[in-house]
Amino acid sequence: MKRYKIVLQIILAIGMVVVGALHFTHPGGFEKIVPDFLPDHLTFVYTSGFLEVLGGVGLLIPGVSRYAAWLLVVLYIAVFPANLYQAVNNIEVVALPHDPPLIWLRLPFQTLLVAWAWWYTKK
Repeated sequence: MKRYKIVLQIILAIGMVVVGALHFTHPGGFEKIVPDFLPDHLTFVYTSGFLEVLGGVGLLIPGVSRYAAWLLVVLYIAVFPANLYQAVNNIEVVALPHDPPLIWLRLPFQTLLVAWAWWYTKK
């Protein structure tokens, strides 16, 4: 089981670095899903992208991997409103496939991501 946990940790880390980098290469798409009531959407996009990259890299560093996992747990919960806003308003994001059922499936997938990251908060 430990081997699978390590492999899945690496997969999560790589995924977070890639998705975080997309926030910098395609910020406009992510800006559109920041709820209207929040100011300065671009700051939220860059901040969440930076934290995703930081969390992904941190998962690979034994001394900080638990902290990185907690960061990702909090981040997944914090960005949930943006994903809900995207689904409710059917907003297309250039870096992601645009299919309304898939957009809605991302919402329960957030729960899986929280659980996945939470798994690495344990010793």
